[in-house]
Amino acid sequence: MTEDTELLAVLESLRERGALGEASLPAAVAHADLFLAAIPSDCARLLDLGSGGGLPGLVLASRLTTAFVVLTDRRERRMDLLRLASARLRLDARVSVLTGDVVNLARDPGLRGSFDVVTARAFGEPLWTLSCAVPFLAPGGVVVISEPPLVDQATRWPADEVARLGLKPSTQQFAQVKRFERL
Repeated sequence: MTEDTELLAVLESLRERGALGEASLPAAVAHADLFLAAIPSDCARLLDLGSGGGLPGLVLASRLTTAFVVLTDRRERRMDLLRLASARLRLDARVSVLTGDVVNLARDPGLRGSFDVVTARAFGEPLWTLSCAVPFLAPGGVVVISEPPLVDQATRWPADEVARLGLKPSTQQFAQVKRFERL
């Protein structure tokens, strides 16, 4: 997309600095765009777990023009790069970059239970990712997680374990992402 010129340039600079390993940045942006279908249109606050090099967080922040987006990662260098990237994209007024382990960040009363959406891409094991996301969710919030192709959903997302976390899989199907709704 023509409007992605600046976004792609910023992502390229992140790749040059070793923060991203994507072979094709346009394909990476297209994959991040798949999250949008699973994000409610009234999303006001979004938290991205393990933002690393900025995917999908920077893409979502650039697309969700009225949402406040928090990018998280425990690697300070990566987060410094994301602060610079957010400023370069003129997103820094509504993007916050937090360095820390998400388990510890989830104990912060200002973050706990305050997000409409929590996203994750390549964060960790499936149920671990969900358990890290849940403390950040506001009532009625959703978790959107990138899905690898051709996975057995019953094995990857055991219904009893998902329910134990206070979530249920969305009845809607989305391409390459899975959405969970807070019970």
